[in-house]
Amino acid sequence: MLQKHPCAALRKITVRGLRLFVRPIEATDHPDVAAFFTGKGEVADAASRPAPACGLLGKLLGDIVAVVSLELTDDALRVEDVTVARELRRKWIGRVMMREVEQLAMKMDRRRIVVEHAGDAQEFFRRVGFQSEGERWVRVVS
Repeated sequence: MLQKHPCAALRKITVRGLRLFVRPIEATDHPDVAAFFTGKGEVADAASRPAPACGLLGKLLGDIVAVVSLELTDDALRVEDVTVARELRRKWIGRVMMREVEQLAMKMDRRRIVVEHAGDAQEFFRRVGFQSEGERWVRVVS
């Protein structure tokens, strides 16, 4: 019997008047996620970068606008990457996606969300409640 994934629910969140649908990435989404990375020019090496095995997908009006790559560790939920379509940045989509990551961490009994390599997104992670611990950023889930 198939076991239901803890984040298997489709969630609808209103972002600035539009409905953002957030759900887990499934195997059937991999071609669409790869097209999102390539088509939006978001990632320099998009052709060599596979779609994440575990993560969340954000859609507006049926189009992928955000992808969060995740890894589950023994004591934390690790964010490997957050990508929001360039033309939709600064519209709170990244914040909504991170709020969904927090909800997922709570469902999975992980009390920390960790970002190992924030790169140019350090200010974003600071604004959504992460604190710097050297090179990594950590947010405690309450």
